[in-house]
Amino acid sequence: MIEVENLNKSFGDVQVLKGITTSFEKGKTNLIIGQSGSGKTVFMKCLLGLVVPDKGTISYDGRMFSKLTVKEKRNLRQDMGMVFQGSALFDSMTVEENVMFPMDMFTKQSRSEMEDRVNIVLKRVNLIDAHKKYPAEISGGMQKRVAIARAIVMNPKYLFCDEPNSGLDPNTAILIDNLIQEITKEFDIITVINSHDMNSVMEIGEKIIFLKNGIKEWEGTNKEIFKTDNKAITDFVYSSELFKKVRQMYIEERD
Repeated sequence: MIEVENLNKSFGDVQVLKGITTSFEKGKTNLIIGQSGSGKTVFMKCLLGLVVPDKGTISYDGRMFSKLTVKEKRNLRQDMGMVFQGSALFDSMTVEENVMFPMDMFTKQSRSEMEDRVNIVLKRVNLIDAHKKYPAEISGGMQKRVAIARAIVMNPKYLFCDEPNSGLDPNTAILIDNLIQEITKEFDIITVINSHDMNSVMEIGEKIIFLKNGIKEWEGTNKEIFKTDNKAITDFVYSSELFKKVRQMYIEERD
C-alpha cells in the first residue's frame, strides 16, 4: 500500500498541494483526476520521488520515503514502472531495445536472459511480431503497449501511468484501460493513473481521488460517483450531456 499523509507542496508563493491524505491499494486501479492546475501532476511527481514535498509523508508498504537512505531510494525507484504521456519511446531504438532499456541500465542479466524477459512482456501486451520495428513504424496504440511492456519488464511493485489514453481513439483507449487493469490484477501491483478521460474513470476507477485547487475534494469508487452529492465532483464528471443522462438514469432506477 502507498500511504500519503498531509502532503503539502508549494512553488514560490503558489501552494499546489494542500494537505492531501489518502492511500492506494494493491491490485486496484487508482485514478487521480481533476482539472488542469488541480495539482494532480505534482502529486504524481511526489509519489515518484521526483518532487520533494514541503510537508507530509509518503510511505511505500510501510517504508517512509523521507527516511530512506540514498541506496534504499534507488532500490525503491527500481520497483516503480512508469508509462509516460505520449509513450516517450526512443525513436532510434527498436521495440525490443526500448523494452529492454531498463534491464540494460539496472541489471546485470545476460543478453539472452533480457531477450527472454522482453519476449514475455511483449507477448503479455499482445505484441508478437513487433520486436524489430521502430516506434515510427507502429500505431499510437501499439506504441502505448510498448510503453506498458517497458514499464512492467522489471516486475514493478508500483505502476504509474500519466494520461495513458492521451491521443488515442476511443476504441484503442478502452483496450489500453483494460490491459492496464488486467496487468494490475494479474501481477497484484499498485497502479496509480493520472487521467482526464471520463470513460476511464467509469470503466476502471476502482478508487478515484478528485483534486481541486490542490485539495482532495472527493474520494471514492466509480460506482459511488453516481451516489455522491458533492457538487465539485459531479460538476466535473457530468460536464457532458452524456454523463448527465447516465447519472439521471441511475437516480431514477435507484428511486
